[in-house]
Amino acid sequence: MNVVVRDGGPGVFDTRVSAGRHEFAADEPVAAGGADAGPSPYDLLLAALGTCTVMTLRLYAQRRSYPLTGITVELGHDRIHAEDCATCDTKDGRLDRIRRRITLDGDLTAAQRADLLRVADRCPVHRTLTSEVVIESVETL
Repeated sequence: MNVVVRDGGPGVFDTRVSAGRHEFAADEPVAAGGADAGPSPYDLLLAALGTCTVMTLRLYAQRRSYPLTGITVELGHDRIHAEDCATCDTKDGRLDRIRRRITLDGDLTAAQRADLLRVADRCPVHRTLTSEVVIESVETL
């Protein structure tokens, strides 16, 4: 295991995250009962998708010698009624929606921009989030 999350303090949501040699706090916003001492779990999830998207696009553009000079990815998460999603298989209840806005800087052609947007959906975290995922939980004694 390469990520460890522990209780981080007196608040209900205070946590400390260790990822390799990196450590940081995670928390919930004040409006949700936290102290806002760090990003929320959904902020971290969105950050994972955003960083993976940028890394994937940068690598792909370099390999293709595209004149990409910068990438910005803005993300948001909400829940919507399944019936409001024309492209979703699920039609009952609510489902999670992640919105990702990608800004590509550089003297790119329309074809290069379209190619990069296509590749954005192939970043490993995007693939994980859109595939069947199995999470196994075990208690250590």
